[in-house]
Amino acid sequence: MTRITLSAAVRRALLLGPLLSIALLSESSRLQAQEVSDDSATVVYPAAYFSQWSPVTAQDMMNRIPGMSSPTGGNFATGSGDGRGLGGGGGNQILIDGKRVAGKSNEANAQLARISADKVLRIELIRGTSADLDVRGDQIVNIVLSEALSSRSYSYEANTDLNDDGRLQPGGKMAVNGQYGRMSYLLSGEMEPRNNYQTNFESSVLGDFSANDTIAEERTRDQYTYTTAANLGYEINLNSSVRLNLLYGNADNENEVFRDITNLRVTPNVVDREREDNPVRSSNWEVGGDYELRLANNHLFKALFILNERDDNNTRQRFDTDNSGNWSKDLFLNSHSITSEEIVRSSYSMPLSAGQGIEFGAERAVTTLDSALRLGLRSSTGVVSNNHGGLTPQLVSNGTSTVEEVRYEPFVVHNWQFNPRLSLESSMLYELSEITQTGDVYNKRDFSFLKPKLDLRFELRPGLQLRGTVYKTVRQLSFSDFVASSDERDNDAETMAGNTNLVQEQVLYADFSTEYRLPQDMGVVDASLSWMKHIDVIERIDVTRPGGSPQSANGNIGDGTMLAFRGNASVRLTQFNMPNLMLISSLEIKDSEITDPFLGINRRFQNHERGRFQLGFRHDIPSQRITYGANWNNRFDGNMKRYDINNIERTSGEPNVSLYAEYVTSNSVRIRFDARSATNNNQCRERTRYANTIANSAITEIESFCSISHRVMSIKINGTF
Repeated sequence: MTRITLSAAVRRALLLGPLLSIALLSESSRLQAQEVSDDSATVVYPAAYFSQWSPVTAQDMMNRIPGMSSPTGGNFATGSGDGRGLGGGGGNQILIDGKRVAGKSNEANAQLARISADKVLRIELIRGTSADLDVRGDQIVNIVLSEALSSRSYSYEANTDLNDDGRLQPGGKMAVNGQYGRMSYLLSGEMEPRNNYQTNFESSVLGDFSANDTIAEERTRDQYTYTTAANLGYEINLNSSVRLNLLYGNADNENEVFRDITNLRVTPNVVDREREDNPVRSSNWEVGGDYELRLANNHLFKALFILNERDDNNTRQRFDTDNSGNWSKDLFLNSHSITSEEIVRSSYSMPLSAGQGIEFGAERAVTTLDSALRLGLRSSTGVVSNNHGGLTPQLVSNGTSTVEEVRYEPFVVHNWQFNPRLSLESSMLYELSEITQTGDVYNKRDFSFLKPKLDLRFELRPGLQLRGTVYKTVRQLSFSDFVASSDERDNDAETMAGNTNLVQEQVLYADFSTEYRLPQDMGVVDASLSWMKHIDVIERIDVTRPGGSPQSANGNIGDGTMLAFRGNASVRLTQFNMPNLMLISSLEIKDSEITDPFLGINRRFQNHERGRFQLGFRHDIPSQRITYGANWNNRFDGNMKRYDINNIERTSGEPNVSLYAEYVTSNSVRIRFDARSATNNNQCRERTRYANTIANSAITEIESFCSISHRVMSIKINGTF
């Protein structure tokens, strides 16, 4: 059994949770929630609450609720994504009119910026549990729309991005929503720029610390994403309704790389020039729908489905120069993958007695990956192929494969409201799955898991909630780990091996948290302390063939343990007569331990940061219809490493800073300025390479690599009519 040794930072964090709880308890006698429902676990924000800030969209309204957004007005943070399935595995969830949106790419969070603020009747923060809810989560936000939607409304946005290299890229969005009889609709289309300009520099020394080389690199990405979506709802009668959600998107990327490699091992130094032309073509579509029927005995039947597909075609083409300065291709690497999902879920819920309800049902999901990898290299003797960029084809082991998982998940959920302040949600899910891989290799395996959960919530005082949660989850596998893929982490390598024997990573969670909603709507303070036991952790393992060169792939390395403390605060400076200035901060401290498969030492999980601190503010000036804000985000560096078979990487970096300001005109047109990566934060990596493996050979090279993702400034104009 893995034994975890706590760092001093985490020992301090373990004390912070109880101390914060004691502090909250000492203040509980002064709690006075501003607007709460009868059960005291739901906080209600009526539309009138937001009027002073002149919101344009539902997203603007969310940004004014303490704890619901970043300082710079980002989207509401949704679920953690640790588990799989549509039942909701934790985190925060969004409902619209009490209904979930049957979609993944086209989900509720993506719709907030498309809904006009004048269509919102109220926003509810549901902090308790109920069998009637479509999802499960730490906190659920329900956007309740006005019933008077017979008239159409339109929302629009025009924007332009200015990149640090001087490129301008315009974009825009358009949406229409309304109601026609019993049918409601939301139709939207957008064209968004996704440019990126990045400069990198690497210097390296050999194992004896003599100079090796330097690499100066410039990467430019020109990209547009195009998305159209439709969300339709039809009220069949007072007790039944149906919804349909559609989405189609595509993106064309043109990626260019220019690289100067200076050889410091010779005098005079020799400079080699390389360039890469790397087009990326991707498209995706999604269809989702759900049906709800409430029976006369207050029983509820729900069914939903999601179908989606993503097609990614990535090509890497590298060229070098000869003595005459002519470019000649020496590498062609094409990765083509199609990922699809088919998910069907149905459930039946009913009350058992006063304060008790039960829901039971089942979910079936089929996930498929079709993957093909083609590698071509320059050769003076090999036969060239147009399918390999005019170069000589190379054999790629496990390069063409189809991976399919069929999963069945029956479940039962019991909700018990002991009294208006105390509730318990308990659930049991049983997962059965079969994974089959065909193509270059064949493998077929069956799995089964029990996934229990207990979630106890106690409203100690209005506004002060204590929560204890224990549960088990199964993480979604990345099917790309099963097959050979291009190696985007290392320019000295072309491909990475796949692993056909991966099994799902399981996590046992125990979490204690507190949330204090300050009186007079002054803000929110929350904290949590979590313990996690990871089973069959997926990191790099040795897959070297007998007599072959060292080779690694993602695989299961054993069990490990994590501890984490998280604290968040969103506080209005009301006591300083500045109620429209909100300070937003978060602190995260983490520790972990697992046994390394190459060295046999106890270490942290790969690339597992020690923690993160974020500080920002949001200042509204209602009289001038002006808002501005900033966010500073920095992780705690140190011992953040990734271990591979023949190299060890250590990562560090500078803080990230974002700024924004916006003005809303008298006719509700918002003009917003953003500066992303305002300080050009530098992210660095030190990679130590070994002659054979990190366990039994000497150091051959030490690389110091730093990357700058340059600032992007944008202006957005949006409104409704």
